[in-house]
Amino acid sequence: MLRNGLEPWHLLIVAIIIILLFGSKKLPEAARGLGKSMRILKSEAKAMKDDGATQSAPVSETRPVD
Repeated sequence: MLRNGLEPWHLLIVAIIIILLFGSKKLPEAARGLGKSMRILKSEAKAMKDDGATQSAPVSETRPVD
């Protein structure tokens, strides 16, 4: 049933419906907002990944010699 679920004409119909719902003037603004959000999410994820790598790295302890 869903073998050929996403054919090119399906995508065309979805695109036309989106343009009709949101209007052609709002779509570029929405795309810019989505792009900014994705960049922020990517940078925050990278910062968290880097933060986790520095916290889990072994710390060399210096013990006083008796």
